[in-house]
Amino acid sequence: MPNERLRAALLERGLTPADLAEDVGVDTKSVERWISLERTPYRRHRYAVAARLAMDETYLWPKALSREQSAAASEGEILAVHPHRWTVPRDTWKRLFESAQHEINILVYSGFFLAEDGSMRELFAEKARSGVRIRFLLGNPDSSAVAERGADEGIDDAMAAKIRNVIVLYESLSAMEGIEFRLHDTVLYNSIYRADEQMLVNTHVYGNPAASAPVLHLRKISGGSMVNTYLESFERVWNQAQPLR
Repeated sequence: MPNERLRAALLERGLTPADLAEDVGVDTKSVERWISLERTPYRRHRYAVAARLAMDETYLWPKALSREQSAAASEGEILAVHPHRWTVPRDTWKRLFESAQHEINILVYSGFFLAEDGSMRELFAEKARSGVRIRFLLGNPDSSAVAERGADEGIDDAMAAKIRNVIVLYESLSAMEGIEFRLHDTVLYNSIYRADEQMLVNTHVYGNPAASAPVLHLRKISGGSMVNTYLESFERVWNQAQPLR
């Protein structure tokens, strides 16, 4: 069977098999076989193709890695584990977002600790002006999911009030080109803070505020699946969320 994922990736980027062959240092017939005969390239070539197309190796060749290899690669995506969000150094948050060259994604209920920080708001504005795409997903303050989260944490309506405060704090950002805000009705199991290939994932623990829950610091590597799991989760929530205005 043809490798339709690889074929589609080339078409989306306006590349021919000859273009890809030149970029990764193989002959055109090899690339054509990868596509038409679903041949699997050597791993060094899979890395090169994935990097050139800005796609994951395991998406283009799902069967290329064994389960053990994929598990090992996924474990390698873990840079650090913080026992609580409040133990994550402030510089870690700053360096994360400063590193973004293409995309920043934030999925939270309120993320008030970021919104109230004027230096973070200015950092987001600077990134947007430099061409970085920024997407914020905030909880819908009128949703049942937000009401339930407030009740679980013992703060009731204060959760919705925090989100409304965050919307006000981000008012100037929401008017900027390159920054999008949407409201979601999703029950969140994690908050996600992503900058290109890195992310901080704040787990949620029943009855505890997010600041008290653990945080995973992850970096995407070829063959790993952990970061992709969270990226796909963000996209699912984004696609069903409603624009702020």
